[in-house]
Amino acid sequence: MHGNRNNPSRRATLGALAVLASGATVGLTGCGSQSGSVAKRDKSAKPKIALVMKSLANEFFGTMAEGAKKHQAANPGKYELIVNGIPDERDVTRQSALVAEMVAQGVDAIVIAPADSKALATPLKRAAEKGVRIVNIDNKLDEEVLEKLKLKIPFVGPNNQAGAQKVGEYLADKLSPGSEVAILEGVVTSFNSQQRRDGFGKAIFQSRLKLVKSQSAQWETGPANQVAASILAANPDLKAIFCCNDNMALGALAAVKAAGKTGKVQIVGFDNISAVQAAIKAGEILATADQHGDQLAVFGIETALALLDDKIGENDKETPVDLITREKLP
Repeated sequence: MHGNRNNPSRRATLGALAVLASGATVGLTGCGSQSGSVAKRDKSAKPKIALVMKSLANEFFGTMAEGAKKHQAANPGKYELIVNGIPDERDVTRQSALVAEMVAQGVDAIVIAPADSKALATPLKRAAEKGVRIVNIDNKLDEEVLEKLKLKIPFVGPNNQAGAQKVGEYLADKLSPGSEVAILEGVVTSFNSQQRRDGFGKAIFQSRLKLVKSQSAQWETGPANQVAASILAANPDLKAIFCCNDNMALGALAAVKAAGKTGKVQIVGFDNISAVQAAIKAGEILATADQHGDQLAVFGIETALALLDDKIGENDKETPVDLITREKLP
């Protein structure tokens, strides 16, 4: 969820903190590091892996957590698992603290979907210096920051730009050249938001649509509702809203309904959560992208296990992302 991931191009709902845990809590001292400055871990011991995600109030990350737990349950003798989330998509401070807590608990590897592509690099550097292996999933860490820190962390995830462009082109084909459209971005410092924005932008440019607004809605449904309502009020001829995740697509949908423009303003998203699937079936949202959230953490965990066993190098791995339309849903 990378063939072309080395290109450094510029680039949900609020809920209570959910913390899921699976596996025993016996501490295993992590060794082996991206820095290469510590001794290798004892391969006879079962490794402990921490999955550190963004908001588990977002169905996408809840699905990711469940996929990871199922994988560990099917491989109980292979590794132990700790699953953590933060209160909302923007809580960088708490996620940084979680990284430190996982190191203190003696994990051997951290698989992380960082809330911020730059801010998480330093706490992850400290974890690596303690011998913890790091695998980056979902939202790619900033390459310039990693280079400055002399830190090599593999990214395991989709080509977000290509996925968003695929969704964007599907929507653009439904519109006439010159049609007014808008983009709802995620957290502006998140690489995956930047890439999805750019993918939508390519589809918009190639189809000669008119982009009237591109604005962050923080990945969240509530802010997306407010931002979309404002854009609709300021642009009465708006024909479509491209949303960088499904939670924001739901917020945009509520705003479109409130404005009495259902069917007149098309909406697309990214993540393939169940509520958006239902909206696609109902003809209220046109399409989304499936980056296979239930398997994304599994891909990261398998990469971490291979790193711990010195079976692979620290190279990026591109994972699938697929266009989801009404015709593709059961």
